[in-house]
Amino acid sequence: MKHIAKKRFGQNFLTDQAVINSLVDAISPKSEDLMVEIGPGLGALTKPLLQRLNMLHVIEVDRDIIAWMEKEYVKPVNGKKVAITIHNADALKFDFTSLGNNLRVTGNLPYNISTPILFHLLDNVSTITDMHFMLQKEVVERMVASPSTAAYGRLSVMLQYRLQMDYLITVPPEAFEPAPKVESAFVRCVPHAVLPFVAKDEDLFAKVVLAAFGQRRKTLRNTLKELLNDEGFTALNIDSQQRAENLAVSDFVAIANYLS
Repeated sequence: MKHIAKKRFGQNFLTDQAVINSLVDAISPKSEDLMVEIGPGLGALTKPLLQRLNMLHVIEVDRDIIAWMEKEYVKPVNGKKVAITIHNADALKFDFTSLGNNLRVTGNLPYNISTPILFHLLDNVSTITDMHFMLQKEVVERMVASPSTAAYGRLSVMLQYRLQMDYLITVPPEAFEPAPKVESAFVRCVPHAVLPFVAKDEDLFAKVVLAAFGQRRKTLRNTLKELLNDEGFTALNIDSQQRAENLAVSDFVAIANYLS
């Protein structure tokens, strides 16, 4: 299919077969897996996934691509009968819990909305077994960052609270058509079977993290002054002169639990 990538959908189509093979091997799909692909595009991942799966759900917002898929996937893929369910939907609004439990999620996410999609998936995480995504390299570095590093921030804390994440593969711009202006990376995200640190009030936990990183160059005493006083910092044994980037996920949970 000759398809002109649409900037409003953040489309960059993966074309490097060696990279595609590496990604599919990293996902390691099993025939009975319940899997959904976000943004299947022109089938770079879709077709090899269909070779290994009995059934695949795909979520696509571009009606032109959907029209192509409806014709393309009527015929067998490499001799194998295709079982694919196409959802014409915005991934940011899609109810992933509607597909069932033990869901595996993958995709080459549009870089312009990748962070909102990740947060939306956190709201559906109770039904998800794992997630494998192609993202902007900088975003993946932020996701897996450790405290007291430049990449560590709100995204790191909020995702690490729920997920174990592993940086898997760096992918160069020339692996895509059109080539993005940035490097990409493939990441694995697995929900914690048991949360390492449990926030009694997760909305309050999110509020604390947001406030702390709202002005990341300021000290915690300044960024959290509306929430936590000096007595609180002392009780928690947290130095109020530190910045948000110096605190571990467990520290933010401790603050939220103290406040609750």
